[in-house]
Amino acid sequence: MPYITIGVGVLLTLIGVVGYVMSGMASWTALIPAFLGVPMALLGAVALKESLLKHAMHGAAVVGLLGLLGTASGAVKFVKLLGGAEVARPDAVKVQALVAVICAVFIGLCVNSFIQARKARTAG
Repeated sequence: MPYITIGVGVLLTLIGVVGYVMSGMASWTALIPAFLGVPMALLGAVALKESLLKHAMHGAAVVGLLGLLGTASGAVKFVKLLGGAEVARPDAVKVQALVAVICAVFIGLCVNSFIQARKARTAG
């Protein structure tokens, strides 16, 4: 799971940087995915050390949850956009929806990993 965390962190960072550049570097808020991605990648790297795995992965799950909560409204707006409604800043809405999906999938993977780890501890 640490390598997946690093990959998700790098992906979020790239989305933030690309979004910032594509917006003409007009608003730092386009970097918000990178503000989630960098700590997530760092926590994934910390999790490579077995003694820190549990704490680092729980921290990464919290970052993912914050990312999902922070972008959930964008995901709702994206659904409206797909339905033909007009929304303010459609490009930002698309990025928010993408980040929401990535964070939701990551949280699901984390929960599954936590469940599997607990089962392994109780079985062994």
